[in-house]
Amino acid sequence: MAGESVTTLSNGNVGVHPDPHRTYQVVVAATTKLGIGKDGKLLWKLPTDLKFFKDITVTTSDTTKKNAVIMGRKTWESIPLEYRPLPGRLNVVLTRSGSFDIATAENVVICGSMLSALELLAASPYCLSIEKVFVIGGGEILKESLNAPGCDAIHITEIDADIECDTFIPAIDSSMFQPWYSSFPSVENKLRYSFTTYVRVRNAAIEPFNQTNGVIPDNGLDIAKIEIKTFSFLPKMIFERHEEYMYLRLVEDIISNGTLKDDRTGTGTLSKFGCQMRFNLRKSFPLLTTKKIFWRGVVEELLWFISGSTNAKVLQEKGIRIWDGNASRDYLDSIGLVEREEGDLGPVYGFQWRHFGARYTDMHADYTDQGFDQLMDVIGKIKNNPDDRRIILSAWNPSDLKLMALPPCHMFAQFYVANGELSCQMYQRSADMGLGVPFNIASYALFTCMIAHVCDLLPGDFVHIIGDAHVYCTHIRPLQDQLQKQPKIFPVLKINPQKKDIESFVPADFTLLGYDPHQKIEMKMAV
Repeated sequence: MAGESVTTLSNGNVGVHPDPHRTYQVVVAATTKLGIGKDGKLLWKLPTDLKFFKDITVTTSDTTKKNAVIMGRKTWESIPLEYRPLPGRLNVVLTRSGSFDIATAENVVICGSMLSALELLAASPYCLSIEKVFVIGGGEILKESLNAPGCDAIHITEIDADIECDTFIPAIDSSMFQPWYSSFPSVENKLRYSFTTYVRVRNAAIEPFNQTNGVIPDNGLDIAKIEIKTFSFLPKMIFERHEEYMYLRLVEDIISNGTLKDDRTGTGTLSKFGCQMRFNLRKSFPLLTTKKIFWRGVVEELLWFISGSTNAKVLQEKGIRIWDGNASRDYLDSIGLVEREEGDLGPVYGFQWRHFGARYTDMHADYTDQGFDQLMDVIGKIKNNPDDRRIILSAWNPSDLKLMALPPCHMFAQFYVANGELSCQMYQRSADMGLGVPFNIASYALFTCMIAHVCDLLPGDFVHIIGDAHVYCTHIRPLQDQLQKQPKIFPVLKINPQKKDIESFVPADFTLLGYDPHQKIEMKMAV
């Protein structure tokens, strides 16, 4: 990435100039209040963090090259003598005095400013021998370089603790940076922490998105342009941690190793049994980017489920036709529901969520106070008994299956509360990897975020368990095309903070920041 640069001003501070000589990435660990140390020392012992720091700053894609680490003089002096200079890397030490005693000159260079360091690394021989440049400290250098235009990415170990510090970094500018990857939280030496990589998506800051009276941009997508389209500047170990690769690798595995099977539709599938994906909802929202996902359809269908409706015409009137095939006259007749009105899907998801056990008549009946309201039971348990191990939502009602246009595929969900976060594990008996699964991931991720929101919790994990994970034979070619695409950043979901009733949400209460997918890929639905 190119466009801006960093330099030292006459007052000793760092400023920015256009036309960079070399861009860089920041590696840092910080507390919840963005503290990074006290008296020139780290205040925590996290061996896994030290290993991550070494791995990311040492590893190169080209084995003939090495990386450079830029640091201030105090950071250099804080490194124990036996580890100084940091091995396997070019150590670039910044000092305003221009020189100071160094025990060894091997793999160490001294520069007077960030500008001179970047100029040096852009010139021969370093332009040929240095693969990536990492800024690692200390506080003053990080303060001026963290959000500067020359910074491509920020790799931060986020320590979930308020530890007294005297040195801090600025907040990451979310109008210019969005998460690429965030690890699931871990605990080491009684400290909870996670690794997050933020990537630059815009070259300049923009005004933050504001919701006014619940109104959001058309289609629930923000209008701020994503300027950075590719992220090949990331270290390979980080690039490949993007969660979309879980989905892509599963699709690739099914196409390569799946069992050829007949199916209800007569189309034929390649299939594997017993698969799992786990998505982190804490920083971003898992709406796949290697093809464009019908976000408006995700939102409208979920709200339709929550309402308890079984009338496909409600969605049709909004231009959502994902249920048309299973609600048609021909299809209903083909499964023996000849007396069923066209568009009436029977006691499917929404009915089971809100009226489990009630006698189903038709889509026009009023089922108020009939059956068991599982959704409100789930919300009540989360609020009042969060440690309950029976926070369950089931759409699988064997006595009603014969009345359904399509037995539930995503049939069972369990919710779990810990550390002020809500997680959901969903079991899906049958999963169309090409058309259905990207939609299902987004739907249950949104559902989890909504329930967390109304229960004053933060979203945690979404765990997707699949029984029969299959690729329809007619989807192999378009999925192979999709596999050639590189993921982009997942968007960030914003929910109207004024809404706290699960039944009160409307599509305008949700927006996605930074959704910039590849183009739509056509796949025909098997019915």
